[in-house]
Amino acid sequence: MKGWHVAIIIALIGIIGLFYAGLGRDPRSIPSVLVGKEAPPFSGPDVQTGENLSLSSYKGKVVVLNFWASWCQECRLEHQALLSINGQFRSHPDFVMLGIDYQDQPGDAIAFLSSFGSTYPHVRDIKGTIAIDYGVYGVPETFVIDRQGIIRFKYVGPIMGPVYSQMTEQIIRPLLEGREPQRS
Repeated sequence: MKGWHVAIIIALIGIIGLFYAGLGRDPRSIPSVLVGKEAPPFSGPDVQTGENLSLSSYKGKVVVLNFWASWCQECRLEHQALLSINGQFRSHPDFVMLGIDYQDQPGDAIAFLSSFGSTYPHVRDIKGTIAIDYGVYGVPETFVIDRQGIIRFKYVGPIMGPVYSQMTEQIIRPLLEGREPQRS
């Protein structure tokens, strides 16, 4: 009987410890096994032109890859921030921004881009295979790939506020300047 009490107390202490350890973490910061690994190659039709786009075309560049869909409310929230990131860095010859339209109807995706604006290409992920290769849980999710084709950053959720600042100033800018991104 006394052994059960000790086991319950130890289990409760463990649960409280795990809960306490998780309080200080960003719930959207989901570690990815792909960070630090080579970005999976992909190709697909451009949402607006139908022209085939592939990641290999941008070898040697810093690539921001954003998975989105027209039916995603958080994608609507972050879209202006993504346009701002592209506006901030697109004059740099080694910067590329790509959208990956995930599980969407072509007409809905085109209407979304017409309504909210588009200053960078978007690839249709017709069968969801690009999302599977990147381990996408849901949209929006954003990856930053360095010049060597290695994934250096992943974020689940809208790129806004402190995440926007972190991504632009601690990840993208250092990579474009040939420095290591800052870890926070």
